[in-house]
Amino acid sequence: MPVQGFGVDIGGSGIKGCTVDLDAGRLIGERVRIETPDPSIPEKVYAVVAEIVTSFGWTEGIGVTFPGVMKHGVVYTAANVDKSWIGADIDAELARYIPGSVTSLNDADAAGLAEMRYGAGRDQRGVVLMLTFGTGIGSALFVDGHLVPNTEFGHIQVDGEDGERRASAGAREREELDWAEWAQRVDRYLDVLEGQLWPDLIIVGGGVSKKAHKWVPLLSTRTPIVPAQLQNDAGIVGAALAAHESSPE
Repeated sequence: MPVQGFGVDIGGSGIKGCTVDLDAGRLIGERVRIETPDPSIPEKVYAVVAEIVTSFGWTEGIGVTFPGVMKHGVVYTAANVDKSWIGADIDAELARYIPGSVTSLNDADAAGLAEMRYGAGRDQRGVVLMLTFGTGIGSALFVDGHLVPNTEFGHIQVDGEDGERRASAGAREREELDWAEWAQRVDRYLDVLEGQLWPDLIIVGGGVSKKAHKWVPLLSTRTPIVPAQLQNDAGIVGAALAAHESSPE
């Protein structure tokens, strides 16, 4: 019987959850996805998370990702969800809605942990940068396999505005850009990042990683770029992994 955990990935457009095989780093069965409530206030999101957890009959601790800076379960920024999240103690508040304990972390950090353990970053040394392209751009930075949390590189200034405003997958959909047009924007964004970090490897994740062949070959970066192997499930897997490794057992 594999070691199991449970992860929930809270995003600006959807909330996804599933049981996870922590030996193999993959989902067990089909994940459940529910649209993020509008407005995306904490109480409504907690109710959705509880609905997902209950649907699997899971009663132990869970891991939860959040799209913002997280410190010890408390939210410090909320770029793509309701601002009422700032100051929320997710670990304590969500635990009132479900039977088990809660371990929360930044969504891109969770995805990065999964890729470094099971996927494209496995056994990679040096500086590895994970970027998740979704509603915004999330980032996770690793130095010799160790996470530097809450980097938030989606908000670096590129030509006078947040990088994610022009280069996220959300921007591609919003402005109806074709793959080549969007790749030019991603290229410019990566130019700025490379000049600051000089990474040894960049892993690209999020939903668009499923179509990496349509845009990654168009990039002119110095750094090798590879698509995330866990693709859009990385956040769920990383959340479950973080919860398991933080448990006292």
